[in-house]
Amino acid sequence: MLIRSFRSSGGTSWRRALAATVTAAVLVAGCTPGTAERVDGNGTPSPLASALPQGTPSTPRTLVEGLTVPWAIAFLPGGDALVTERDSARLLRVSSAGKTTPVGVVEGVSASGEGGLLGVAVSPKFTQDHYIFVYFTAATENRIVRYRYDTGLTDATTILSGIPKGSIHNGGRLAFGPDGYLYASTGETGDRHLAQALGSLGGKILRMTMDGKAAPGNPFQNVIWSYGHRNVQGMAWDPSGRMYASEFGQNTYDEVNLIKKGKNYGWPQVEGFGGGDGYVDPLLTWSTDEASPSGMAYAGGSLWVAALRGTRLWQIPLSGDGRVGRPIARFEGRYGRLRAVAASPDGTLYVSTSNKDGRGSPKKGDDRILVIPIQ
Repeated sequence: MLIRSFRSSGGTSWRRALAATVTAAVLVAGCTPGTAERVDGNGTPSPLASALPQGTPSTPRTLVEGLTVPWAIAFLPGGDALVTERDSARLLRVSSAGKTTPVGVVEGVSASGEGGLLGVAVSPKFTQDHYIFVYFTAATENRIVRYRYDTGLTDATTILSGIPKGSIHNGGRLAFGPDGYLYASTGETGDRHLAQALGSLGGKILRMTMDGKAAPGNPFQNVIWSYGHRNVQGMAWDPSGRMYASEFGQNTYDEVNLIKKGKNYGWPQVEGFGGGDGYVDPLLTWSTDEASPSGMAYAGGSLWVAALRGTRLWQIPLSGDGRVGRPIARFEGRYGRLRAVAASPDGTLYVSTSNKDGRGSPKKGDDRILVIPIQ
């Protein structure tokens, strides 16, 4: 039995009631990549015996504190982290010992609502080209800018402009895939039809060269890689090159999706499980109060997803063939809202809090970056 969860202007009580009839007993032993996992009435995925947790997080330590909405983390070849601050537009360099050095303030950022200085990515050829890339909200659009980074930021080049801007759902995640191309997630800015419009960059995952051109093999002869997204906030790849993304739902289901070339992930026609009609079902879902999933990373045999509203770090075990196991909630409520998660070169996870984003309750030391060893 598959549940189709259509959006409407009305409430969601009927969907919740229907979903409550789906129990853990429905699920068979495994779930192949691209096949939706059933959920119970609370949005909690049922266990998969084929995908047991391989890595266990140790006690986090605070690497740096006193930041303001650290939104994204990327690593330089030597192991130092580059960290963006959404509202201040500052780009920071943080060493593994916690030394924090301002790199610069990114010009042209217009921070308001959910917009500001968002994603950052480091060129896989950084030792040769010294390129870094940032995604930010400007006055009238979101854009991706390439910089040369030596001792400071120079040679600013806008490689992609015209990404829709809104007070919400600006997307913003940047990451290089194992194929060497730059991927970016965009939101539909609350204008839901943009997610299905192949003439718009909103509500998509994009794939491009370092010059912002369509990467070879893209499905639509432009930079669009997949569509039908509401607001993808995390992207990660497993060792076999499979791509995963975390995505905000509206009222009912947050998602983790297996991303495939040219596929339609259903928004706004479908939230959660769609079941056919050309839409790709998620691998798993949560209720929105359990997650609001943000950054994502792969490490130690699992996907790790930072939860904002859910105030926890989700561990999603993966089997070697990409099957997902039952997510495990780590550090629930301990650090507040969690925004970014990135796997460092030494195998630890870097996780940022987001308690100063206007929706949290800041504590002494917020916002901070945590370092979590994976055993």
